[in-house]
Amino acid sequence: MLGGDRTLWVVAALLLTASAYGLVNGLRWRAFQDRAIADARAEELERYAGAEQAIRDARGQKLPAFADPGNPDTAGRRRAPRYAVLPPGALAPLAVGQSGLLPGYFRVSTESRETILAATETENPTRLLTGRFDLAFVIVYLLPLLILAVSYSLLSAEQEQGTLALALSQPVTLRQLLGAKVAVRAFVLAAYLTLLATTILFVIGPSALGADGLLRTALWVGLAAAYGLFWFAVALAVAALGQSSAASATMVAGVWLVLTVLLPSALNLGVTTLYPVPSRVEMVQAVREASDAASEEGARLLGRYYQDHPELAADSNERAVNEFAVIRLAVDARVEEQVRPVLATYDRQIERQQRTVDWLRFASPAVLVHEALADLSGSGTARHRHFVAQVGRFHDEWQRYFQPRIARQAPLADYRDLPAFQHAEEPLRAVVLRVLQAFAGLGCAAALVLGWCAIRLRRFSTA
Repeated sequence: MLGGDRTLWVVAALLLTASAYGLVNGLRWRAFQDRAIADARAEELERYAGAEQAIRDARGQKLPAFADPGNPDTAGRRRAPRYAVLPPGALAPLAVGQSGLLPGYFRVSTESRETILAATETENPTRLLTGRFDLAFVIVYLLPLLILAVSYSLLSAEQEQGTLALALSQPVTLRQLLGAKVAVRAFVLAAYLTLLATTILFVIGPSALGADGLLRTALWVGLAAAYGLFWFAVALAVAALGQSSAASATMVAGVWLVLTVLLPSALNLGVTTLYPVPSRVEMVQAVREASDAASEEGARLLGRYYQDHPELAADSNERAVNEFAVIRLAVDARVEEQVRPVLATYDRQIERQQRTVDWLRFASPAVLVHEALADLSGSGTARHRHFVAQVGRFHDEWQRYFQPRIARQAPLADYRDLPAFQHAEEPLRAVVLRVLQAFAGLGCAAALVLGWCAIRLRRFSTA
């Protein structure tokens, strides 16, 4: 009967088409990320090669500080900055996640950390607001609609046709009948997910995925399956109410709207209202004001800077030659000190928001699953926070390398000994634990729905 229903074939065609488009869109985004990273690294290599050639050509010559690539201040700020890159995850084509909003690389120099982390790529604001159509969007938003489209009338259609009582006159219970109907539809979901997993392995390749990637793929598809089963439980609950097909269709549409659209929006509004983040404009203004004030008292800051860093103090002749560069170091240090309270407030509120979302996401299966799918794909907020922390440590290392050389005017012979950024992935165990929480949340939600459904079916009337 299900095979003869046109709705199934229309739904299957829509699902496959949307999935293909989402995967192609994800692959395009991954290609864009790869090109951006390749361009950044090529620019760095070209810049380094030009600077090293200029150093060789300028041996024995006295160049102005701003034109001398061997000058540590010039090198640390303009000629030798390194790119700290967050490589896309193996499953990046499956979920764009936060990677469309958060920068995937930073240009680390001796400038203040705030200046470095505030630099972002230019993107269409509308695209940032709406996000990108990817496979995770298909799973989270479209898959439930399509499941409900073939499941909302599990009992109501037979009631209206007068065949339900006839079917139940056979040696079969109402629960067995419902279970068989859901099992057939779940088999269609299993076939889709099997095709999806095969396509992922074919497009990305097992060798490119590696052992970690294969585990992530299995969890990704398994999470989609658990999410689909939750929506089958919702369809069962609606069927247990014994309403007409029209009423059941309205109910499942309302449940989908609440759980995937209204509830996530309400959670977002509540979290941002409870823990408001300082305006980005406020942070930029604080940086400007601190920079202007520090620049005006540069000479006094220079003396204080030498008091705080006596190991960098040079003799009077060297200090006179290099005073401007060290004043800039002192100004940057002062700016960081002045802006730190604003940044601390910003980070604290973001951390509070994230902790609150980590708890409240269990109230919305859509939020729960979307975050877990992005996490498995390597485009979640946790991975980016881990990356930004590494960028901060690398910036500190960069400063420690250049500050003594700037203070003492120690020229750079070449750029091969400069610190280089090495990205380290967070342990896979941490990702798996977060994803297992999503499985547990879905399981509890489905169990609650099915428990209510079992109670309701006891009082179900077949008349």
